[in-house]
Amino acid sequence: MLLNYQYRAYPETSQKSLLNNWLRVARYWYNWQLGDRFDWWEKNRSAINSCRLICHTSDLRNNPTRYSQQGLLPGLKKDLQKVRHSGELLDFSLLPANTLQDVTKRADLAFQRFIKGDSSGNHSGKPRFKSAARYRTLGFTGVQIPKIVHTEKDWLFVTLPRFKGWLKLRCHRPLPNGFKVKSALLTKKADSWYITLCVEDKSIPSPADNKIIPDWDNSLGMDAVLHEDDYLATSEGEKLPSLKSFRKKQSKLAKVSEKKSKRRKGSKSRRKLAKREARIHQRVARSRKDHACKTSHALLRTGKKVFFHEKLNLKGLSKRNKAKQDNSGKYLPNGQSTKSGLNKSWQDAAFGEFFKTLQHIAEKAGCKVIPVNPAYTSQLLPYKDEFVFTDCSIRKYWDEEYALWIDRDISAGCNIKRVGLNVFPTIKRRSGKVVVDKTTTNSTAKEVLAVFSRCQKPTL
Repeated sequence: MLLNYQYRAYPETSQKSLLNNWLRVARYWYNWQLGDRFDWWEKNRSAINSCRLICHTSDLRNNPTRYSQQGLLPGLKKDLQKVRHSGELLDFSLLPANTLQDVTKRADLAFQRFIKGDSSGNHSGKPRFKSAARYRTLGFTGVQIPKIVHTEKDWLFVTLPRFKGWLKLRCHRPLPNGFKVKSALLTKKADSWYITLCVEDKSIPSPADNKIIPDWDNSLGMDAVLHEDDYLATSEGEKLPSLKSFRKKQSKLAKVSEKKSKRRKGSKSRRKLAKREARIHQRVARSRKDHACKTSHALLRTGKKVFFHEKLNLKGLSKRNKAKQDNSGKYLPNGQSTKSGLNKSWQDAAFGEFFKTLQHIAEKAGCKVIPVNPAYTSQLLPYKDEFVFTDCSIRKYWDEEYALWIDRDISAGCNIKRVGLNVFPTIKRRSGKVVVDKTTTNSTAKEVLAVFSRCQKPTL
């Protein structure tokens, strides 16, 4: 199984200067390739309504591809390349060959996603030219990968191609025995340089070898709550807390951003404030990642082997409301101010990152993570299959028959588990009403009632 290990690097002053030069050359090469493709795109095509006999395009040439642009590298390395707008001289021979080829691969992938789309047919936006703040990563593949030459307590020392000396890494996490480095990424972040080693560990089985059959005892259902301080509700009657890292840093970030916007572009004070702003964003991102890892490990400590979660349409959930207009064209209130706060909460919760982290950690532990369709799971009682939570304001329901308080979120977690086990009822619409068509309530009613019985608070 391939695993990524990221370590913080501590380069010397001369090494920092060399790495910054590498980034400058790689960024220029990336932007030049995009510019060459855009230039071909504009000069070698004509409008739909134009006539080929009248409209003539001169200097036709072949469409630049990954390998045609990659073939220009040997010629670029022979002499210094002059940047057109600044007159700066760049030396392409400083960078390893595989790193420059990786830049070509990234440029080609960005352009192909814009033209043809990805494997799902989804098109990306037009590729943008990268600034120093947006291009921060160098790739090392093939035979030119970092090699670990020395270890000393909590430190690793690696060598890079065309790099002077050893690069010192803080080894906060030991590498597995018998590992093999397949590739590496060197990234410049707000506080320092980091190296990500892609390691092959044969002791961990691949996810394809996992043949666990889910049942009621070895599975767990999870509902994304996003209500007050709750983050997840499980089918075992537990609720996990949320973090809200961006909400906590929002006011501080706004002050720094306002100060930065008032400074002149290119000034030293603006660069300092930009670095401070980047550090705040970095702390927010690290807090989310840490919360996702801790929550994932807390779920694995339950001893379950299969985890069912909602297959959320996060892009649709954080979408703006449709504008409303009257007959005269005047815009009417559409509730967007309230929806903006909800959109921010969805993005701050970062459920997409959490589910990816949970899947990665679960696969390493030999478990499964399966997304399911959440339709009607938050509205039905899981032991009666009756529509009770028809409004989002209904958070609890008192059942007179069983004398139980039913929590909406825990009920949804139980229903998501039932969907994963294929025991959720079939629901259809008849005459505009939602009706339960086929139900298998009796198969899981006893287990669900036991969960709600454990959730009851003792009366004084």
